[in-house]
Amino acid sequence: MSNKMWGGRFSSGPGAIMEEINASIDFDRHLYRQDIAASKAHADMLAKQGIIAADDAKKIAHGLDTILSEIEAGKFSFKRALEDIHMNVEGRLSELIGEAAGRLHTARSRNDQVATDFRLWMRDTIDAIDAALALYQRTIAEKALDHAGTVMPGLTHMQTAQPVTFGHHLLAYVEMAARDRGRFADARKRLNESPLGAVALAGTSFPLDRDMTAKALGFDRPMANSLDAVSARDFAMETLAAASIAAVHLSRLAEEIVIWTSPLTALVKLSDKFTTGSSIMPQKRNPDAAELVRAKAGRVIGALSALLIVMKGLPLAYAKDMQEDKEGAMDALAALVLSIAAMTGMAADLVPDTSRMKKAAGEGYATATDLADWLVRTLKIPFREAHHMTGRIVAKAAEANLPLHRLPLATMREIEPRIGEDVFTVLSVDRSVKSRTSFGGTAPKNVRSQAKKWLRKLEKEKS
Repeated sequence: MSNKMWGGRFSSGPGAIMEEINASIDFDRHLYRQDIAASKAHADMLAKQGIIAADDAKKIAHGLDTILSEIEAGKFSFKRALEDIHMNVEGRLSELIGEAAGRLHTARSRNDQVATDFRLWMRDTIDAIDAALALYQRTIAEKALDHAGTVMPGLTHMQTAQPVTFGHHLLAYVEMAARDRGRFADARKRLNESPLGAVALAGTSFPLDRDMTAKALGFDRPMANSLDAVSARDFAMETLAAASIAAVHLSRLAEEIVIWTSPLTALVKLSDKFTTGSSIMPQKRNPDAAELVRAKAGRVIGALSALLIVMKGLPLAYAKDMQEDKEGAMDALAALVLSIAAMTGMAADLVPDTSRMKKAAGEGYATATDLADWLVRTLKIPFREAHHMTGRIVAKAAEANLPLHRLPLATMREIEPRIGEDVFTVLSVDRSVKSRTSFGGTAPKNVRSQAKKWLRKLEKEKS
């Protein structure tokens, strides 16, 4: 059969293999809202500029509204023979309104059409991600406020380092999410320029008003170079880069939840909402949701890598390679949205075992740094010397199998005779965290202040 899109240049349509590799409708159908919105804006502009008749523009707008209703009602038949969302919409428009449909493509190419649609879709998706991350932040900040004074072990190298509070630990992820939102906001700002009217690559001789279509679609301005407009995909790369970093942050918290919920630590419990059982071991409670968030980060990062590789060797302007930009991006960003939702749910659901956390916080001589700081502050000993003294005192405690705050004063004085009774005021985990009052420190009063600050900020964003 003759392919209507290619006209008389080709006498027969593509073979089965060509159709399979060439069609994009299976994934770019997700652009239908954006495609229809851009087409309506384009038709309005063409009519205003006298390029097409006002009556034709009205017919086009009505037909496009009908198609939108059909798609959203699940009554639209997508046809792979028409390749993509653009030709599917135009094909149906022709059935609905006849000859006037053919005027819609005046001064437009699928090259600038898809670039416009994809930017609009990416913008909408970024807005959805930002809202999801804001809810994630609120959920964690609320949990942090509840546990501002809950002591837990702070680790370096996965070894007990210093006591911190659970609230302080959680707020670290609120800060990460804030930077993630900033990166998405930056990407959104840069992508918010309209390619529509660049046509295939060189612009057009028709008297377009590109500012009009840009404004109608919520863009800040039209893109200034027609070649760049149709061939740029850095907006997708930048968004996927932001998504990759966000996914890494989610994955880090997911990994911690996996560790915390293990019976080996048992620091945190998750309900049945976010865990599964074993098909053979009846005692198991597996943190599957956290593990899947951890895995989905790989899909997001993979999509970024794939798009970078697709684009790296392409000369200007458009090439069919660029059709591969959407499927991976759509999959990755959907995976990210799901991951954010899952982590938000887990953050709300998790219940720390406060007694186990406190006990774990005191293991491994976690207050040794507090002792060294006390030696510096009270006895005016240089920190390096105090560090060595503390190490020897810790060795004594280890030999006696005692925590630092239970080690006899006399034993400490064997190392440094000037150590007094007041040293014990800094050796408990509670006193340790309370002393960390420097800006950004783990002291409960700091955590309460920061959590409340975040909650106020996030509430203000909503209004």
